[in-house]
Amino acid sequence: MKPARKRRLIFLLAILTGFSIAIALMLVALKDNISLFYSPSQVASGEAPVGPLIRVGGLVVAGSVHRDHEGTRVQFDITDKAHSVTVVYDDILPDLFREGQGIVALGHLQANGQFVATEVLAKHDETYMSPEVADAIKKAEAKARGMSVDELEKARKP
Repeated sequence: MKPARKRRLIFLLAILTGFSIAIALMLVALKDNISLFYSPSQVASGEAPVGPLIRVGGLVVAGSVHRDHEGTRVQFDITDKAHSVTVVYDDILPDLFREGQGIVALGHLQANGQFVATEVLAKHDETYMSPEVADAIKKAEAKARGMSVDELEKARKP
């Protein structure tokens, strides 16, 4: 093999090795930061993993908000109109948080079925709902009525 060809081959292998290492490091970093979304029905059916960081979203159940009088700890239920999940949050809630509102909570599911949130996001105005939450609510409501999502939407139209 000629020296020029050998240098080019070594240079090409070094670049490929560098790219491979960079891609592997990016994938490892992304794996630690991914948080998948689950609806209360998926949590109730056991689809949501216990332990890792996940997002759970739904509507805050009316009358379920219980605040600790001595701290910032709050416990409330969220629902997708089929199942509910109890959320525990120990921080200041967003100003837009209230019963009947759509929220998304980021945190960890415990073995007892409680969700311990590290962050609670409330919708920003009266017309917005997270697409994941809206889809989960539609699917759960359609399943509870024994219909498909398309049939449910057709039934709602005048």
